[in-house]
Amino acid sequence: MYRGAFLTTPRIDIDSIRSVVREIFKQLDRAVIGYEAEKKIILASLLANGHVLLEGVPGIAKTTLVKALARTLGLSEKNVIDIKGTPYKGFSRIQFTPDLMPSDIVGSLVFNMVSREFEVRFGPVFAYIVLADEINRAVPRTQSALLQAMQEREVTIGGATYPLEVRDKGKFFFVLATQNPVEQEGTYPLPEAQLDRFMVRVIMGYPKSLDEERKILELHMSRLTEPVEDIEKVVDPTWVVEAQEYIAKNVKVDSSVLNYIVSLVRATRPEIFESISKYFELGASPRASIALMRLAKTLAAMRGSEAVAIEDVDSAVFYVLNHRVIPNLETVMELGGGFKARIAVISEGLEIAKKIARGGR
Repeated sequence: MYRGAFLTTPRIDIDSIRSVVREIFKQLDRAVIGYEAEKKIILASLLANGHVLLEGVPGIAKTTLVKALARTLGLSEKNVIDIKGTPYKGFSRIQFTPDLMPSDIVGSLVFNMVSREFEVRFGPVFAYIVLADEINRAVPRTQSALLQAMQEREVTIGGATYPLEVRDKGKFFFVLATQNPVEQEGTYPLPEAQLDRFMVRVIMGYPKSLDEERKILELHMSRLTEPVEDIEKVVDPTWVVEAQEYIAKNVKVDSSVLNYIVSLVRATRPEIFESISKYFELGASPRASIALMRLAKTLAAMRGSEAVAIEDVDSAVFYVLNHRVIPNLETVMELGGGFKARIAVISEGLEIAKKIARGGR
């Protein structure tokens, strides 16, 4: 019922944010079956002005989900928006490979034989939404080119600096990177300092039920094209920036919730709490506290509240912290080693950290 009304930027308040979010979810459900929690965290990260690392095996609709989200905002690879002389694509997909160079991402200077001058060729990072597909297949130097852009939200080409985010013109910058957590051959794992640039890490598994897998087949049964092509625009991209600003300024965090966030993050540090050393070798930094607070504020807004609750923090904590802590290797090996064991140790450790933050030991 909102499809026609939301084709332009609606008035921003907590009720309209909740309404737009609901309509975006309806559209995403047309292309991707299931993964409700993952959809919620990805959209919340966008509205919190963060970036997302998506992990999962091939074939579970990671790329489709990103494309579908872009289409709900009217963004695609075809449309190019010129802002202050700089062209920005609506959506850009970069396939990371070992031979990819930093200039293939940010751009470079190209000599024009006609004018006899160098001119800028803007790279695919100049977009509203950037999908960095299989980011761990590129060498660290190339990974750093993108991650510098994520942190500074600007890039330098030939001595001139160009913004990737122009908020007064409704231009946001949102990076979603994918990687296969299981495959190791031919990959270059992201260092901890670079992982910290992502607000959240979302781990996407297989569909949860037989019914979901059947619905996926039914969705594709009578068509050759991808369902993402049926996604309809919900709002203009300027709505994202206005919603981000509204949430930042108007969703409140009272002192008890703020204390809980700080206590929870501190509880992940083994040098402070010896009991947590069974689970973590390295805890989370203050940047994690900031990310946790911002994501919790967005989750509160998405459920229609202007006040963050403890439950919002608990809903965000695994996604924000699971890539910012280093699990205890001995405990991981006791569970058999591997990716699943690492995640199990991290999950259990974060549950203990929650208990410590609530005053328990």
